[in-house]
Amino acid sequence: MIKQRRAFNPKTFLTTIGVGRDLVSFRKGQVIFAQGDAAESLFVIQRGSVKVSVKSRAGKEAILDILSDADFVGKDSVAGQPFRTASARAITDCSLLRITKKVMLLALARQVKLANVFWAYVLATNIRYQQDLVDQHCNLSEKRLARILLLLAHYDGHGPSETTLPKISHETLAEMVGTTRSRICFFMNKFKQAGFIYYGHKGKLLRVHRTLLTFCSQ
Repeated sequence: MIKQRRAFNPKTFLTTIGVGRDLVSFRKGQVIFAQGDAAESLFVIQRGSVKVSVKSRAGKEAILDILSDADFVGKDSVAGQPFRTASARAITDCSLLRITKKVMLLALARQVKLANVFWAYVLATNIRYQQDLVDQHCNLSEKRLARILLLLAHYDGHGPSETTLPKISHETLAEMVGTTRSRICFFMNKFKQAGFIYYGHKGKLLRVHRTLLTFCSQ
């Protein structure tokens, strides 16, 4: 009796081990890869948060993104880049699925469902980066911070009234917003007093309430 092949499931492919796919763990603060390293694999975050940053030739660092569960890290590996164009570091303890460049490219070529998921993610990310640039030039620091908190919490205006994310340092938020740490402290205290955010689990988690979306759209 001939066994039927199981239908390809993109979610299964992106969350389970297999040929060219293995689970790796990183401790908080550990470097996942550094700018200039060989771009030989792609990562999918299973649990935790990752900071993506880039350094200029003068040595100045800029934070490009904070990624979390189900996000892709190291997309440059499947974009024809031989070396990493940015660095990735764990900002919490993390579990990631590492997929070799060869296996990922082959799967994208053969599996239309996976290709649709991946390219939709890439396009959505590029649109968000464009919005971030507009935000950086047109909005006040306070509203930029509100928008960044909502993005980090993956809040889209639907679902529960609040979402939770690991607490992020004010220094990191200041770099992302493009302002000083003292201004971030002031804004965060203001958001807390207004009930937009509050800290839970001994201050290690940040809870973002949906009312912050109303403030952001004012």
